[in-house]
Amino acid sequence: MYTKKQPHTTPATFEYAFQLHQQGQLEQAEVLYEALLKEQPQHIDALHFLGVLANQQGQAQRAVDLITQALTINPDNSAAHSNLGLALHELKRFDEAITSYDRALAINPNNADAFFNRGLALRELKRFDEAIASYDRAVAINPNNADALFNRGHMLHELKRFDDAINCYERALVIKPNMDFILGTWLHLKMNLCDWDGFNHHLIALTQDLERGEKVVIPFSLLVMSSAVAVQKKAAEIYTKAKHPTATRLPLPVKHVHEKIKLGYFSSDFHQHAVAYLTAELFERHDRSQFEIIAFSFHETDHKENMRLRLEAAFDQFIDVSQQSDEQIVDLARQLEIDIAIDLNGCTDGCRTGIFAMRVAPIQVSYLGYLGTMGADYIDYLLADSTLIPTEHQAYYTEKIAYLPHSFQVNDRKITIADKIFTRAELGLPEQGFVFCCFNNNYKITPTVFDSWMRILHQVKGSVLWLLEDNETAGKNLRKEATNRGIDVSRLVFAKRLPMPEYLARHRVADLFLDTQPYNAGATASAALWAGLPVLTYLGDTFAGRMAASLLYAIGLPELIASTIEDYEALAIQLATHPERLAAIKQKLAEHRLTYPLFDTPLFTQHLEAAYQAMFDRYQANLAPDYIYVPAQIT
Repeated sequence: MYTKKQPHTTPATFEYAFQLHQQGQLEQAEVLYEALLKEQPQHIDALHFLGVLANQQGQAQRAVDLITQALTINPDNSAAHSNLGLALHELKRFDEAITSYDRALAINPNNADAFFNRGLALRELKRFDEAIASYDRAVAINPNNADALFNRGHMLHELKRFDDAINCYERALVIKPNMDFILGTWLHLKMNLCDWDGFNHHLIALTQDLERGEKVVIPFSLLVMSSAVAVQKKAAEIYTKAKHPTATRLPLPVKHVHEKIKLGYFSSDFHQHAVAYLTAELFERHDRSQFEIIAFSFHETDHKENMRLRLEAAFDQFIDVSQQSDEQIVDLARQLEIDIAIDLNGCTDGCRTGIFAMRVAPIQVSYLGYLGTMGADYIDYLLADSTLIPTEHQAYYTEKIAYLPHSFQVNDRKITIADKIFTRAELGLPEQGFVFCCFNNNYKITPTVFDSWMRILHQVKGSVLWLLEDNETAGKNLRKEATNRGIDVSRLVFAKRLPMPEYLARHRVADLFLDTQPYNAGATASAALWAGLPVLTYLGDTFAGRMAASLLYAIGLPELIASTIEDYEALAIQLATHPERLAAIKQKLAEHRLTYPLFDTPLFTQHLEAAYQAMFDRYQANLAPDYIYVPAQIT
């Protein structure tokens, strides 16, 4: 948020420039500000607001220089200190930004915008409690500050204080019901709590808003709500245009010829995260005679965890760019002459989409972290497979699809399973009865899915449903929903998070994993299959809704892919009541685990490298990106 003060005794030229600036006519305003500064080089307001404008155009360093110059003339301008903080924030100089906000507040303790912006910087430094306190001060000054309430809600959300976060979002909604992306954020948080009151009504309203082109939901949130692939594309296009439009400030990358293709992997998840658990062995296995691989990490770690150490060793270079601005990262990647940039975030937490909007590399690829289209004209390829995106669905993706032959999802077959043998009693499970489970995040559970699960429990006497309990409120709400559907709450059992080896070992106690729609299990499904637990899914229409099917085809278990929710329920009941059939599937899974493509990481690496080579060859031949079909290789 930019702090703007109204001009008072300035000439008409500045007043007109400022009016254009407020109207969003930035280029015209810039011309007038610069013309005024030629006549009056010490014009404080022209310097200040030309700096604000520069920051709005993504020229953060120029903004710092201009606003600093204005402050040397008048160091008592609270608004200028606050806006200097915003420019420093863009440069990832968060401590300096906070210093600027503190100076602004020393001059004007009632500068609500400075408190708000200070909260944003503190959030980046993960000083969450201080950030919340700063938002509180902004709200105390202006109780109708919907932006501060919304961002306070984000902080509480990150801290998993979901009930308090809901309260903030709802207060913001009352004040500013048309605030960008708040409706979808609020509804997604309710899904974290398994609070489905009015869910279908809100989803219909949100979908109608999207069809009108309104900014109501971030793309990731929609993946867990809507099974309409066209609606997901619309949401991505709206979000990308609003948040990360194509940037043309930098010249296009120069075409280089290297002995090896230079791959840049960009991610905030190079630590103990699902993406890292899937990709670690891939990075270790890349063919170094053909490829040089460089990691650009957006995530700063204060300690050396085992996964981070493993990843740092796997790359030719591992670069922490968490404190660098988008433009600095782009400059660095250009200096390193990256040929192909792989975005492992997409529209997820910690993403740095702005670097791709500036064209960080000649070829830009979306992979794994985000399960859908980015809706951006600067992402050239999306890595997928024919199960995820059949030919008739290609129109719903702005990227060209690079089709891998088995499954899109890489796996790390080096992940160990603990030797610990869990008992039912210590996990809170009954000694007898069939154990259905689903360890997906709570927000993936929709009312439709839960209805289905309860119908299954009704038909399988003595069975239980074993779920992850991410927060107490979700567990409370799920018990209530089970009661409303005639199921005794004792038949719902909740599991806590465990370290990966123990988490995998715990799967041995379950009998069948029940998948969710419209957002399937991905890494969670791979974990279950690796641990020997069959996964039952049904085929949706979206990338996220066809993911588990992709994995099951790749491990040779297509019989666990139902075509409808009715077939899914019938198969779950049949497997639970016919132990010999389930035993045969478990035996088949055990035989296929190390002989089928899903966990054949060397084979997957070869296929992925063939896709990269095809992309590179097209670029070197001056051909535009096009659909790529990688043929299956035999190991």
